Amino acid sequence: MNGPEIHVSLAPELRMFAVPERRRDRTAVRTDGASTLGHVVESLGVPLTEVGGLLVDGRETPVSHVPRAGESVKVCAVVRPQRVPGAPLRFLLDVHLGTLARRLRLLGVDAAYESEDIGDPALAALSAAQQRVLLSRDRGLLRRRELWAGAFVYSDRPDDQLRDVLGRFTPQLAPWTRCTACNGPLEDADKDAVRERLEHGTRRTYDVFAQCTVCERVYWRGAHHARLEEIVRQAMGEFGAPIDDRPSPARFG
Repeated sequence: MNGPEIHVSLAPELRMFAVPERRRDRTAVRTDGASTLGHVVESLGVPLTEVGGLLVDGRETPVSHVPRAGESVKVCAVVRPQRVPGAPLRFLLDVHLGTLARRLRLLGVDAAYESEDIGDPALAALSAAQQRVLLSRDRGLLRRRELWAGAFVYSDRPDDQLRDVLGRFTPQLAPWTRCTACNGPLEDADKDAVRERLEHGTRRTYDVFAQCTVCERVYWRGAHHARLEEIVRQAMGEFGAPIDDRPSPARFG
């Protein structure tokens, strides 16, 4: 680029997106004189989904602003908790975040998940059509213009991913109310009504069941319950109200 030179400061949380030489407190950037400030920020590697505000010479400025020579730009991180206006808070996760999707569902959070790679355009269009916040570690996907809303998932570890999303968006938690397989709501199920779906040992050992109202998968407090209960307790202890000791189904994979 051979246009005006501006000076850009990235918030510390955003410097990880930039190449090393752009991670200083203040760096000179040569623009083309026509691109918007939003485009310039994205060219530095920062998805706009992670930008909480842009200050040009100390004044709040929209992404559509075309930078002029000598301007100082401060790129601010998203303020947490982040509010998403205009729709009930719902998520869409890309193909690489299956474990995170299941854990969000375990906590009762509406989390749609594509188990197959349907392509970036289709994911972004689905986010817009259903007004879901797209969660991804793919910066290119988060730059798509048709996206309704999105957020970068900063860790590759499921425990940290869950804390990241819960801390950023503070969704209402309702553990054990959503199917971890298909995201449908669960309801209490009479043992006799689901008997034909159970192994003989399960019928003999367990009496409390729930069933998904969409895919009809049956849940009970099985062998994995202690591990899942710990995930729920940690999440509720940090991000929700204390949970009671009510029976909770747990054939969650």
